[in-house]
Amino acid sequence: MQLIPKEDIQRAREMDLLTYLTYYEPGNLKHVSGNVFSTVEHDSLIINNGKWCWFSRQIGGKSALDYLIKVKGMPFRDAVERIIGNITEPLPAIKQTESPPKEFVMPELSSDTTRVSTYLASRGIDPEITKWCIDHKLIFETAKYGNVVFVGYDKQGNPKHGSMRSTTTPYKGDVKGSDKRFAFRLMRAEHPRKVHVFEAVPDLLSYATCVKLRGGNWRKETYLSLAGIGGSSLPKALEQFLKDYPDISHIYLHLDNDEPGRNAAKTIKGLLNGKYVVKDQPPPSGKDYNEYLQSNRDQIKPKKEAIRR
Repeated sequence: MQLIPKEDIQRAREMDLLTYLTYYEPGNLKHVSGNVFSTVEHDSLIINNGKWCWFSRQIGGKSALDYLIKVKGMPFRDAVERIIGNITEPLPAIKQTESPPKEFVMPELSSDTTRVSTYLASRGIDPEITKWCIDHKLIFETAKYGNVVFVGYDKQGNPKHGSMRSTTTPYKGDVKGSDKRFAFRLMRAEHPRKVHVFEAVPDLLSYATCVKLRGGNWRKETYLSLAGIGGSSLPKALEQFLKDYPDISHIYLHLDNDEPGRNAAKTIKGLLNGKYVVKDQPPPSGKDYNEYLQSNRDQIKPKKEAIRR
């Protein structure tokens, strides 16, 4: 069998997956948001910033060649020939450029937070924790529809992110111009050494409620919401938090008990192990911490140590 010329192999390796799909499999390419794409065949295969990761299988790479071999199962020679055979002239790579940041604009807010307080209480969140967040301008209620807004700030105290949820329907989304680097944080320490990480704010508030139910001081802990997960790189909210608070040494991951959550926890541990002590601590039962709280609220009792104190 004739060997493949080295220059052909090099040309094949140079083609990234987004360029390959754009020109040769456009029907298999799906735009997710911004610079993020996935494939129609596998919606958990995410393409972002020149790399791709198939989260459900925990495999990834950079080139189209990697994709054809790892995902399509093609032999190396066939994969190279597939790419080279399609190249009749040099193709311009599809550049992924960062979109300019949009201005964060809060929706019109209501002075009454009764609907929000009632909604969070119905999800098992402790009223004291809800009130503290409202008093410290972390939780708001919109004037229209009575939605709850969880607000995240940068280190200078400027609002940068808003996660919005309906109190009556399944609707949820981000406030216009939200920057995921500054998703919801709940903290008191100026120089925290450890942080508890969650996918969404309701899970964060649920964990804080569990801390209180067990007799602990929920205000002593530091909590971070990722405002969702995805991509083969470190979530933006966690990356920014670690830059803002360089004294962090311990990271506790309380991500969901589903496939995306478990895969995200593995990815984060893989990226940060050696730099931090990373503990994977999903909820003891249920899909997420809010589901765990609602199912077990009456069984969560103070620890004996807390009772003696």
